[in-house]
Amino acid sequence: SSTGPQRGLCTFSPWSPSCSQSRANMALRRSVLLAALAAAAPKADAKVKIEAMEHDIMQITAQNFDGIISKFRDSAVSGLWFFRDNSAEDTKFLDEYNKVASELKGMAKVCAINCNEYDVFCEKQGVKETPTVMIYPPNPVPAFKYEGKMEQKAIAGKIARFMPDMTEKLTKDNIDKFLTTEPSKPKVMLFSNKKSAPMMWKALSSETVFKRTVKFGFVTEDQDDIVKRFKVSKFPTVIMQRGTKGEVKETYKGELKFLALKDWVNLHSESGMGDKLAGAGGGKEESVEEAKPWLVQEVPELTAKSHQDVCFKGEGLCVIYLKDGEASQGEIDMLTGLSKKFTSQLSDRGAKMKWMWMNLAVEGAYKELFAPTQYPSALVFNPHKRLRFTLMDHGEDGEVKGDEQGITKLLDKVLGGDARFKMVPGQKLPAWAQREAPAAGKKAEL
Repeated sequence: SSTGPQRGLCTFSPWSPSCSQSRANMALRRSVLLAALAAAAPKADAKVKIEAMEHDIMQITAQNFDGIISKFRDSAVSGLWFFRDNSAEDTKFLDEYNKVASELKGMAKVCAINCNEYDVFCEKQGVKETPTVMIYPPNPVPAFKYEGKMEQKAIAGKIARFMPDMTEKLTKDNIDKFLTTEPSKPKVMLFSNKKSAPMMWKALSSETVFKRTVKFGFVTEDQDDIVKRFKVSKFPTVIMQRGTKGEVKETYKGELKFLALKDWVNLHSESGMGDKLAGAGGGKEESVEEAKPWLVQEVPELTAKSHQDVCFKGEGLCVIYLKDGEASQGEIDMLTGLSKKFTSQLSDRGAKMKWMWMNLAVEGAYKELFAPTQYPSALVFNPHKRLRFTLMDHGEDGEVKGDEQGITKLLDKVLGGDARFKMVPGQKLPAWAQREAPAAGKKAEL
């Protein structure tokens, strides 16, 4: 056997340069190994500490569980993390769960409870190990243990799935009823290029106060009539209409985030108002079927139900745009522009004109009375004392059209005193067409 020095051992002189280097390397390896073991091992003093100034999680107790979560289960969803404050797994989960709380801040309650302090409560809830997240959806859906990935996106998505949605999807068929029922409630509309209302909008609609005092609508960009009516050119856009006659329209200019929108809507929310709005003298609330959309339309349709409010009550002459069918949004915009122009011109003369349109394809008796020679056409109706009207003269060859220029010419003639009015025979209005009301109890499809 060899009796020479073995490789790697300091058998000649322990103070030789090669031996010193060997000892240094071994010491370095030991320190790296010890540091790695220390990092991997749970710290003896590691604790879950939920700080109000650092975290968005609401820490609760067994005693206030009912007041914070159970009490609101008719209309809200909550998440509850069961933890043990001395658990390494819970300590690691704290930051991830706080991200959930930050994302859903104000929209859903994201809570936590320490099972070291409330062991009996945790046991009653069926929690045997931590971290465990329970989700409490609105009744009657039972509470359940979350079984997915313990990650922000997955947990927040699961909670959001159970968020109540009290928004109304708006179309040209239900927009007027949405705007006119419950007139004291502001109507807030989100115009979006998405197909469904976002979580933030659902949360606003089901907020404790807003669900009683504000109505939230959702409009997709393919609803051209509504988009043009509110002159929306970019998505998303939020518009509020308020006032008993919907006379105030305001576009939201702030950041499209839940808390900022909540503050803006809250400025106009009647927080003390109940769900029902009584009529004058304590009468019952006006139903959807009795809604008066013409009160909020700039150029309403003249019908059996609307004619008193729109034309025959109050002062002024009625400018009636005649169509053999429905008026388009482009025509409504043209008439709205003319209305504003003439209102401005007449403001100092004490004269008043009210603007509307009539579908003579439906109102056959009025088609016979007015007998226009072409469509579209227009007339000015005087509903006071003696019922009389003057119809647009389209010219011998039909060269005068029922457009902005033709209507302006008609009104200039009336205001100049040159128009010839025709009396309504017998001073009695013809019969109005009877239109079918929506079936009682039937809601517009969302």
